[in-house]
Amino acid sequence: MKTWIRIYLSAAVLLGTLSVWADGFAVEKTKTGVTVKYDGKLFTRYVIGQSNKPFLWPVIGPSGDEVTRAFPMEKREGERHDHPHHRSVWFGHQGTAGFDTWHEPASGRRTNLGSTVHREFVKVKGGDTAVIVTRNDYVGDGKKLLADERTHEFRVENGHRIIDVTIKFTAEHGDCKLSDQKDSGFSVRVATSMDVDSKKGGRVINSNGITDKAAWGKRAEWVDYHGPVNGKTVGVAILNHPSSFRHPTPWHVRTYGLFTANPFGLRSLGQGKDSSFTLKKGESITLRHRVIFHLGDEKAAKIAEAYKAYALEK
Repeated sequence: MKTWIRIYLSAAVLLGTLSVWADGFAVEKTKTGVTVKYDGKLFTRYVIGQSNKPFLWPVIGPSGDEVTRAFPMEKREGERHDHPHHRSVWFGHQGTAGFDTWHEPASGRRTNLGSTVHREFVKVKGGDTAVIVTRNDYVGDGKKLLADERTHEFRVENGHRIIDVTIKFTAEHGDCKLSDQKDSGFSVRVATSMDVDSKKGGRVINSNGITDKAAWGKRAEWVDYHGPVNGKTVGVAILNHPSSFRHPTPWHVRTYGLFTANPFGLRSLGQGKDSSFTLKKGESITLRHRVIFHLGDEKAAKIAEAYKAYALEK
């Protein structure tokens, strides 16, 4: 047995991969990130080095289907092929010390493009939950502008697939201005068949009961986006924790499938005057969200109740 363990570890080192197995969740580090499996089946992959920002893709919901758009990672028939910078589940900010980490060269915007560069994995763990902790640098014109430490914790509860996402931004490299921008924040691009504009039953609803196009720019504790995928109604809910920066966040949520929690663009989203601000060197802010991938609509998934429980967590 010890000989086989040594052989496996040697092969893993040579291949640049290492898996951590445990009951429930298994995580595997690869050259392009981390693969997360639940009960032996793919949940998602945390992808680095394939774009100007890390992202999660694909994301498999509780029905066994992908619930985020495949484009631009793959070009599939029947999907919308707009906005090639919308990469499944990601974070970007259009105005990080004057640089844009939201768009990409393929977006057609080549002025002041920046990138979010993976620095290191701090923790990768499987078990009853899976945890990925990373550190990243926001870079523009070869200069480090801002740093973050982001934690993704993956769970399965009550038939839901859940990702808790915490991103702590720190001005490690000097003062950093974050400008008021519409295209900024923690984001999901839902599967095309789910979106409202596909007219297949997709719906947006927020914690205040505001729906679809009217939900854009509104502050809310949570928003749910649900619709059909392969004949089954599935949904994605994003919950904004009370401790998160500028809670309750405004939502840059669109009927074509973009789903963004954006506390950075209050003026751009019609929520007041210019909200640009500067993090002084050493200062930090934190975004905290829970993403619930569920069956049915927000009522069937009891999203309002789930938010109440989440809000009580420290």
